[in-house]
Amino acid sequence: MSSPISNTRPAPDQVLADIADYVLNQSRFDDLAFETARHCLIDTLGCGLEALEYPACTKLLGPVVAGTVVPHGAKVPGTPYQLDPVQAAAARAGPPATPPAAACVWR
Repeated sequence: MSSPISNTRPAPDQVLADIADYVLNQSRFDDLAFETARHCLIDTLGCGLEALEYPACTKLLGPVVAGTVVPHGAKVPGTPYQLDPVQAAAARAGPPATPPAAACVWR
């Protein structure tokens, strides 16, 4: 028999805490920071939409049970899918970089 799983949230990694502190405590980001973030977002969306052209990528998307729609769920850009938050996060993050999914170039 296995031991019970704890539902106590562990402390975040220090690097995540440092990033959160930086973002929350920064009074103003300069225009270059916003422009860079905008370019990164556009590039990420473009790469994700381009990956939809490859069957090796698209077969990894979608609900666990075909045809499932979650009302008010998270939408996956470029697809008709409206998924629960966990599935949508996995779909947006992209597939693992292992064959055959290595053809999917997600940044």
